[in-house]
Amino acid sequence: MPGPPHPPQKRKTPPVLSNVRCAFRKTLLSHLWTYNLYYEGQALQLRHREEEGELIVEGLLNVSWGLRRPIRLQMQDEKERIRLPSLSRSQKSKCSVETPTITVTPSDSPPKQHRGDEAEAESESTHLLRTRSDVGGRRSGGRLIRRHRCSINGHYYNHKTAVFTPAYGSVTNVRINTTMTTSQVLRVLLKKFKIENSPDDFALFLIHTSGERVHLKNTDHPLAVRILEGPCEQVSRIFLMDKDLVEEVTYDVAQYIKFEMPVLQSFIDKLKEEEDREVSKLKNRYMYMRCMIEKTMQCCSQSSACI
Repeated sequence: MPGPPHPPQKRKTPPVLSNVRCAFRKTLLSHLWTYNLYYEGQALQLRHREEEGELIVEGLLNVSWGLRRPIRLQMQDEKERIRLPSLSRSQKSKCSVETPTITVTPSDSPPKQHRGDEAEAESESTHLLRTRSDVGGRRSGGRLIRRHRCSINGHYYNHKTAVFTPAYGSVTNVRINTTMTTSQVLRVLLKKFKIENSPDDFALFLIHTSGERVHLKNTDHPLAVRILEGPCEQVSRIFLMDKDLVEEVTYDVAQYIKFEMPVLQSFIDKLKEEEDREVSKLKNRYMYMRCMIEKTMQCCSQSSACI
């Protein structure tokens, strides 16, 4: 009789891949401890957990605005629209028949302001209204008056056109985890501020103070990159930038960015001299090889003529 069926075997992880994951896990935990120590007592501290043997770190990631083109925001939030309660027929007829009575009482209000004071008060009230960043509505006289989004991240924008350009270098943050890729982080960031532009128009760059600029690929994990890079944003920062306007700058090139023009010109002159020497060496070498080939061909032709 055939024996009992064997239980299904679990798929084993290749030893090389397992070793790589283990090494990455240890490195990430070590940098995470330093990261949380740097932000001790602040909201930027990160938490970690394990799910199915995988280490997951989550928390807030600081992202700096580095856009050169204006972005377009949603005019209104559909989810925040206020629905008015429906009225019955009796209530509608009552509202249409009854008229409000107005009683006139003697005014105890202070004297009227001058024109300059009125303009100043009007400007102050306008400024207070512009600081509203929510989108909603309020009921006034049976009508729904909608309020438009007038500020984002502390910066004003034109609510009529919904066009906005964030101040370069201003910082915002998003709550993500280490399993999220760059493309996912971009979508979360645009959704948070209700930006209508496509995520394909933007990219995340890791910019160092030395001038080095690294483009985070769609398969990279920005939070893991931030942890491994270190917590200090005076050394490096993650920027949201226009994808087609910014290029990568390697470390070798970044070393020369902060030099003055005379110093850079001296570097160019020295490189030119070295290039001329190398070109001269190559020319002499090929001239010598050409002479040797021609001499060999002449000897072969003379020997064949003698035969």
